[in-house]
Amino acid sequence: MGGFFGTIATKDCVNDLFYGTDYNSHLGTKRAGMVTFDKEQGFYRSIHSLERNYFRSRFEDELDKFKGSEGIGVISDTDPQPIIINSHLGRYAVTTVAKINNLREIADELLAERMHFSEMSANNINQTELVALLINMGQTFTDGINLVYKKIIGSCSMLILTEDGIICARDFFGRTPIVIGKKEEADGSCAYAVSSETTAFPNLDYKVLRDVGPGEIVRLRANGIEVMQPPMEREQICSFLWVYYGFPSSDYEGINVEHVREANGEMLGKEDNVDADIVCGIPDSGVGMALGYSEGHHIPYKRAVTKYTPTWPRSFTPGSQTRRELVARMKLVPNPAILKGQRIVFCDDSIVRGTQLRDNVRTFFEYGAKEVHVRISCPPLVYGCPFIGFTSSKSDYELITRRIIRDLEGEEKANDPEVLSRYATTDSPEYKRMVEEIGKRLGLTSVKFAKLENLIQAIGMPKCKVCTHCFDNTSYGHEK
Repeated sequence: MGGFFGTIATKDCVNDLFYGTDYNSHLGTKRAGMVTFDKEQGFYRSIHSLERNYFRSRFEDELDKFKGSEGIGVISDTDPQPIIINSHLGRYAVTTVAKINNLREIADELLAERMHFSEMSANNINQTELVALLINMGQTFTDGINLVYKKIIGSCSMLILTEDGIICARDFFGRTPIVIGKKEEADGSCAYAVSSETTAFPNLDYKVLRDVGPGEIVRLRANGIEVMQPPMEREQICSFLWVYYGFPSSDYEGINVEHVREANGEMLGKEDNVDADIVCGIPDSGVGMALGYSEGHHIPYKRAVTKYTPTWPRSFTPGSQTRRELVARMKLVPNPAILKGQRIVFCDDSIVRGTQLRDNVRTFFEYGAKEVHVRISCPPLVYGCPFIGFTSSKSDYELITRRIIRDLEGEEKANDPEVLSRYATTDSPEYKRMVEEIGKRLGLTSVKFAKLENLIQAIGMPKCKVCTHCFDNTSYGHEK
């Protein structure tokens, strides 16, 4: 996915930029970049790979090279960014959190108009540069950003560092979040920050000011906020932000991640009839749900498995299947003293391929668990995500649900919309058959998924404003 952070003040902003960007590290693992602007020295940018090192270790030694009172940073799972552009709009730097499904089509259109691309990543077009080229086609930044909204299929939020402040533009449907924070300085001046995660604010003394609305464009200056385009009425914020992506202390649309996870788990716990001795959350994103499940089902929470954080912090899965399996095994450590002889409910955020969970379950039984029940905090993932790409899957058949549907229905019916709809419908005969088969293939005593209705209730927003495409194929804005 990716996350970004920007800040602007009347004095040096480098420390806030550095630590604020770092607080988005759980959103991506491939690359990171920062850029600052100083009136005397201009723009200074640096980009590093994160595939073998953490953000802080890559940037800490060069912090003195960054100068200025405004800057933006990004943790990216896609292209090297930010990129610096010189155009009729002025010189600026831009970074994106985006998934552009028609990247090639737009690129071909721009190439036909004799525009060119210079930023290449592994011989592929850099989608952030493509966004910049579209922006440059506008008479103003607002015109250009709206052209991005018009052209792309997928999603795109962006930060633009200009010589006159930071422009924040949230995805047209608000699929990914942008939140503005404000800090009162000791000298009476103010500093503003903008982030994908409100988690970045408290320790830097920023208070949440407000969310940027879907399609809204705002400019941050040290002396205030200018609304360049008001927000749109419609919204499709990703429900998976609360299920998986979000850091527990973060809020989206004023709704706290941990609160949603606990409420969702409590509802599932109250509805569940399984006899069990303890409940445990699979770290990190399954813990909140497990705490809620413990309350709802009236069984104690125990840490039967813990995450080894010194060298295996939370990370998205590597591109290699072999490494995915190894990382999944290495970072979670079972506790035999708690597992032995127990009937355990394990709560997890989702089942994508099933590889990690299957290996974990085998280990739990090897260390003496009597029964292993799994409860998932979202419905089965039946449809691949076309908007933010929460997995590295190249095909829907990497989803365990789709493989099972193909095996049960045959190749010809495996992608039939009506067939898929039946499997995605909670408690339909097809749904029950699929869930039962998931349990068998993963070696589970039992498995249950949260109901979509309960997840939406836990989030507390109208369903029409929350994207649930991966669960029920309901979304807006995919086709233009």
